[in-house]
Amino acid sequence: MIIVQVAGGLGNQLQQYALYRKLVRMGKEARLDLSWFEQAQFAESGKTKGKNEKPVVTKRELELRYFDRLVFEACNDEDRVRLIGDDDLKGKLRRKMFPFTVKHFQESKMYHPEIFTFDDMYLSGYFACEKYYADILYDLREKIQFPKSDNPLNYQMAEEMENCCSVSVHIRRGDYLNPENTAMFGNICTESYYESAMTVIKEQMPDAHFYVFSDDVNYVRGKYTGEEYTIVDINHGKDSFYDMWLMSKCKHNICANSTFSFWGARLNGNESKIMIRPTIHKNSQTFVKEEMEELWPGWMFVSPEGKVYG
Repeated sequence: MIIVQVAGGLGNQLQQYALYRKLVRMGKEARLDLSWFEQAQFAESGKTKGKNEKPVVTKRELELRYFDRLVFEACNDEDRVRLIGDDDLKGKLRRKMFPFTVKHFQESKMYHPEIFTFDDMYLSGYFACEKYYADILYDLREKIQFPKSDNPLNYQMAEEMENCCSVSVHIRRGDYLNPENTAMFGNICTESYYESAMTVIKEQMPDAHFYVFSDDVNYVRGKYTGEEYTIVDINHGKDSFYDMWLMSKCKHNICANSTFSFWGARLNGNESKIMIRPTIHKNSQTFVKEEMEELWPGWMFVSPEGKVYG
């Protein structure tokens, strides 16, 4: 059995689900491990799941459950313990004294083709690389169906997007401005990045209309003031995931270094779409054009300095 751990925000959850779906389509016996979110619920209540377990400090929810047609099988505790042990003292001793009995694969680079050779393994990671599931994106678009929104403005805007040369632009600021995150994620999607990305679109489609999504609405309202821009400020709180749905309704997509907007582009069914992403996701990465073109088929890349590749 192969178990894929599900953890993190919506974009990461969809990537882990996508890898799971790829394994299932290959004929593998695969399951999802949802225990990360169960531990988070105990953390919020100030309790622990067991006397030897520590709570996980997180505000993330299992948003995969929000989708209407997302079918998956979750592993049970016995499946997980067989592969990686429990979180109690016995499990810790097993991992330390008998590591050869532990079957745990931890993502350490962008793409691990060896994953597809496993038959009995616990997989941890975010698996953002397009190559993992590029060939089944048509199936994922069928499976990942958003529930009906209670806000009619979402459907009005989706209709607008259908009737114009619509381009989603995702500008993530928020937590990326925190000092602890800036070193890793900051200064990648710069003003030069967005200017070049929009120029690429406008050179091919002079009538492009940009729908700007951001967690810093005041910033984008002050920055993008022309008639060619619409600031999207419809969904808040738990409804924020409908912004991904709206991104997918645009004909083209300019992404931040964020898995949220990556999935807005991936779920876009327009066969002639332009998808633009930054050359790197984190500052620890190095952009190698030939490698990225292989691992992210169909994407264009723009550097923080505004240089366009593809």
